[in-house]
Amino acid sequence: MNQRKAVQGANNVDTNELYARGLRRRKKMFGKADVEKRMAASGHFGAPLQTVINAYVYGDIWERSGLSNDIRSLVMLGITAASNRPAEFRVHAKGALANGCTKEQVQDVLLLVAMYCGVPAAIETNRIAAEIFGEVPDPASGPATKP
Repeated sequence: MNQRKAVQGANNVDTNELYARGLRRRKKMFGKADVEKRMAASGHFGAPLQTVINAYVYGDIWERSGLSNDIRSLVMLGITAASNRPAEFRVHAKGALANGCTKEQVQDVLLLVAMYCGVPAAIETNRIAAEIFGEVPDPASGPATKP
């Protein structure tokens, strides 16, 4: 049996097809240059993991019809914030923006994370989200003061 086949329900799906579909989705969400940079940074050792990410994460799970892309992005923001994965949060915040998520939706997700997972889980991700949405205060202006 060909090892390049995967079972999905009762259908056989060629992993090459899943990989190509997932790579297209990743590049659409995160930009071609960023995806290629992340894949290259994985090197030869990380290539098998990149194959799994492209084929199964983005080619299969992200292609399912049960959730819209914006909802899936919001879920990923909650997961990455709650599990203290700021680097992955940054990647998915950019994807959320590409998938049409609003600043208000991301704020609400991070407030839920703060309430259910603890404020420390939301502090860094709030800063990252503000940066992604273009709302980082100018550090040269110093701390905010009340009038």
